Amino acid sequence: MYKIGMTRRLDPQERIDELGDASVPFNFDVHAMIFTDDAPGLESALHKAFENRKLNLVNTRREFFYVTLEEIKSELKKNFDKTVEFKDMPDAEQYRISQKMKNASRIDPVYRKISGVNK
Repeated sequence: MYKIGMTRRLDPQERIDELGDASVPFNFDVHAMIFTDDAPGLESALHKAFENRKLNLVNTRREFFYVTLEEIKSELKKNFDKTVEFKDMPDAEQYRISQKMKNASRIDPVYRKISGVNK
């Protein structure tokens, strides 16, 4: 699942941080930031391309889509004529640490004792 959105803020990371404050379990991972003179047009083209893959069909302002990063890249090539750098493997630090903690607590009681997990 990906959020495809835009902001008019000078520092896009501010908006990303704001979105990830309290209503989602982990911070958002950014796979690409695209700077363009026609951000609304590009956003609209991507939203239309993935319209049938929208997560929330009731509130159309929610910009989450069940798509892959490869599908987003492909659609960008059709609608954007500049090179975009993607981060295929995000940091996802909190998610990855949480997964390690869950796995350690389920699998290895010795690790649990040494690491202090679930004390």
